[in-house]
Amino acid sequence: MLRILASSVLLAFAAPALAQPTGLPVEGELLPGWRENDGRHMAGVELRLAPGWKTYWRAPGAGGIPPRFNWSGSRNLSHVEVRYPIPKVMEQNGLRSIGYDHDVVFPLVVTARNSSEPVRIRAEIELGVCEEVCIPMTLQLAVDLPAGGAYDSAIGSVLDNQPRRGGNFDCEITPISDGLVLRAATADATMQTEIVVIETSTPGVWVSSSDTTQTGARLVAEVEMVPPNAQPFALARDDVRMTLIGSGEAIEMKGCR
Repeated sequence: MLRILASSVLLAFAAPALAQPTGLPVEGELLPGWRENDGRHMAGVELRLAPGWKTYWRAPGAGGIPPRFNWSGSRNLSHVEVRYPIPKVMEQNGLRSIGYDHDVVFPLVVTARNSSEPVRIRAEIELGVCEEVCIPMTLQLAVDLPAGGAYDSAIGSVLDNQPRRGGNFDCEITPISDGLVLRAATADATMQTEIVVIETSTPGVWVSSSDTTQTGARLVAEVEMVPPNAQPFALARDDVRMTLIGSGEAIEMKGCR
């Protein structure tokens, strides 16, 4: 069984934030990146994992801890969108998780309040890293994003290898005593799927692992969704996201018809 130890804190403030060897299972760095012609800035968070350790995707499965990003304390910052690299399905001690067992870069799409001025990012990142034990950790990083900057292939290569975008998918929703059952179907599963992850933007809703069948390009996945009050609820269909994950590839679909 995986054990969770008390939280550790890794501090790495710099401009740019250059991580120094710490002996801890993860080191972090903010990559300053470059400014696009439309005013958005492409930056990144690089996580360097010690051998044998892993960390997790935004929906990590039963055996993982999702990352959480806090940008408060930043200057000239309007919005940050975190892009996730295609994850890997991992098994340990009978638990399935979704994440990364190697160094990983999360691209950041940064929108400044004033695109002609530099942006100062201060990031507090809560994440889980696991070997035989799981450790919740907090990385505190900072970096200045110049108004220009230079292309960084570490960020660009991840942006070039994002999950493929699919279209809408069909779904049937059935109320149950403590929530609902969602049955999602698509005829566009153009890859051999290891796992299907269904997410909703409704805060606090627990979503079960999917029961999935695939025949050629037709795939059907069924999950239970239970809100904090354990009652049936109205689901925002447009915000339901289904991600099909295979070996080194993924398809992401948003919008449930």
